[in-house]
Amino acid sequence: MSTKRGRITINGFDADVVEQREELSDWSDDKDTNLESRWRRVAREIRRDRLALIGGAVVFVMVLLAIFSQPIRAFGVTIQPISITPYDPGQQFVAGTTENYAYPSFLPWSEGSLLDYPFGTDTLGRDVFSRVMAGTRYSVTIGLIVTAISGTFGVIYGGISGYFGGKVDGVLMRFVDMIFAFPGLVLAIVILSLLGKGYWPLVLAFTATGWAGYARLIRGEILKVKQNEYVLAAKALGARDRRVLFRHVVPNSIAPVIVQATLSIGTVVIGVAALGFLGLGFPPGTPEWGTMINAEQGTVLSARGWIRWWVTVFPGMMLFLFVMAMNMIGDAINDALDAQGGEGIDAAGGGG
Repeated sequence: MSTKRGRITINGFDADVVEQREELSDWSDDKDTNLESRWRRVAREIRRDRLALIGGAVVFVMVLLAIFSQPIRAFGVTIQPISITPYDPGQQFVAGTTENYAYPSFLPWSEGSLLDYPFGTDTLGRDVFSRVMAGTRYSVTIGLIVTAISGTFGVIYGGISGYFGGKVDGVLMRFVDMIFAFPGLVLAIVILSLLGKGYWPLVLAFTATGWAGYARLIRGEILKVKQNEYVLAAKALGARDRRVLFRHVVPNSIAPVIVQATLSIGTVVIGVAALGFLGLGFPPGTPEWGTMINAEQGTVLSARGWIRWWVTVFPGMMLFLFVMAMNMIGDAINDALDAQGGEGIDAAGGGG
């Protein structure tokens, strides 16, 4: 310690060395830092998972099919003019003037060439391959839209409930309990019976019940995260509740919601197909996977149904591939997050 009055010297402390140290926070704004953020480490773990890469490739291809299978029109304006399906999904008797149930053209005993109708034709002679490709737009987009809307609303709703707690939490969660009191698929059927069949009624039916799961999940995470010191420090510094919630608390609680959202996409697609199979989803003739299977269930149950296997196998196979791919991606994200020790996003900037 220095003998000069008013000055203190601490041995072993070198200010120059301290200034040269790397940033301690994973969320530093310094682009030259060698440290990786937690989410970059998660992305790296996912890239190392071969099953996740296969699942991602399958989903990517199906999203492209959903976009380019048929032209996209909105309010009388053509947004996307490309159509890659060989035939119009509603065109009848593509294999001949009056021929239906043509065998898939890749089979050696088929009368067509290899690529004429690779998945065969259905009871009205429509090309199953074109209909399966067009059906991707219905199933995939509904799954993505429902998950996006349900996840966003559920996170906001559950975040407010968990952060403020007390009476606010009690009132909001009782409403969630009311949603869970009804089976989701049954409540969707009730909504469709009131609104009718169609794309947007299905979106509303699944969104009306799907958000509650996200709300309860994020609430449970926020009840733990809001007790951390950096949340108390932000409040002590005078930060508004909205900023603390959405800039610090929610980003540190969102990891389980991301996993749930990834897995829920497949669940929604299965639900849409189930309602289509029951004849409640889309109007008859719509090239949606469940509706296609429903239209051919009489054929399958007939004496010659086993011979005409392709009319239900290919729509069911596409449904299986998409749901399996989403499950592989969800499992990979879950494993990657678990590999990080189940921690929240670094508090130094979980939101900035």
